Amino acid sequence: MPEETPFKIAVPDDALSLLQRKLADTRLPDEVEGAGWDYGTPLSDIKRLVDRWRGGYDWHAHERELNQHLPMFTRDIEVDGFGVLNMHYVHKKSKVAGAVPVLFVHGWPGSFIEVSKILPLLTAGGAGHPSFHVVAPSLPGFGWSEAAHKPGFRGTHYAELFNKLMLSLGYSEYVTQGGDWGHVITRILASQYGPKHVKASHTNMPICSTDIFGTFRNNPLRFAKYLLTPYTPREREGMARSRMFQKTGMGYFAQQSTRPQTLGYNLGDSPVGLLAWIYEKIGPGTDNYPWTDDEVLTWISIYWFSRAGPSASTRIYYELSKSEEVFRTPRTSVPVGISFFPKEVFHAPRELLRAELNVVFESEHDAGGHFAAYEKPEALVDDLRRMFGRGGPAAGVVPGHSGF
Repeated sequence: MPEETPFKIAVPDDALSLLQRKLADTRLPDEVEGAGWDYGTPLSDIKRLVDRWRGGYDWHAHERELNQHLPMFTRDIEVDGFGVLNMHYVHKKSKVAGAVPVLFVHGWPGSFIEVSKILPLLTAGGAGHPSFHVVAPSLPGFGWSEAAHKPGFRGTHYAELFNKLMLSLGYSEYVTQGGDWGHVITRILASQYGPKHVKASHTNMPICSTDIFGTFRNNPLRFAKYLLTPYTPREREGMARSRMFQKTGMGYFAQQSTRPQTLGYNLGDSPVGLLAWIYEKIGPGTDNYPWTDDEVLTWISIYWFSRAGPSASTRIYYELSKSEEVFRTPRTSVPVGISFFPKEVFHAPRELLRAELNVVFESEHDAGGHFAAYEKPEALVDDLRRMFGRGGPAAGVVPGHSGF
């Protein structure tokens, strides 16, 4: 099995100089009066962020902080039909020998940085809560992971890649956590490698099929319960939010899932184009999270300086949409926990989720949005502790690794 190599982010000065030249040459568009967010990313926000990016923002300072607090590595992993991919990942072991191994999978427009706030909480030992060994890879084409070089890299390939990564680290049995694409990938992981390797999953953004009759085809009693169970106020509010997002916020999905290469010329060449494209999602996607300009610019810089370039990250939409794996992953016996945050962009009826997933744990929160691990790290970690801790519905699911 290939060895892991310690990794430090080290963006060369010539890359920073090129960035500054491109920022200096930016030609910003106009904007109609009173546009706000209705037309997309506000011009005033972009002007402020570009000014900060050009003068005052210190990438190397944030680079040092990431290197200091996140133990990072790379490792070669072979994927059937795609050869060897050099994977970048965060890996921190708890001091508790029996800690629960957890694979944390991010989505778009996130990155490995999403694990930064929950990492010290998960690995902390304590008599009253379980501890975790944490592995948080960069998806292929994200951060400093090598991108696939051939078309057709589907959800099953992500699953194969991440299962092999966990096995290579000595975790033959483990649990998963993910939102966004992280949920899709970990669900495919469970269907492919559970319950032998994947023992349980937790998500903060469950996606389910819109084919209600297909979901309940073999379970008429559950279908009757679904029809007779009124939606709660939280469910109605969440589904209304989802409908509004699908109506006004899904343009990026249509582009990235059909013509990612065309978009890539903008994202790969214009740092301001990249900033505007991603900021539109990380701004409104949260529950009034108080983003600092430097936080935003660090998220964007990880994409700009990424190994494969920022456009590579969009191809996951094309490949997984084409494969239809998002809504066609079969139900498994693997236990699932769900954390519901009110400002998440996708919501589904609880009974529909329970029909598609083996839900054993649910938690409702009064605040939080799409990036739960970054916005509400304590709340997310508390849910994981309750799910896998003593008396929890998934306690002891990994033999020999109770977390204590």
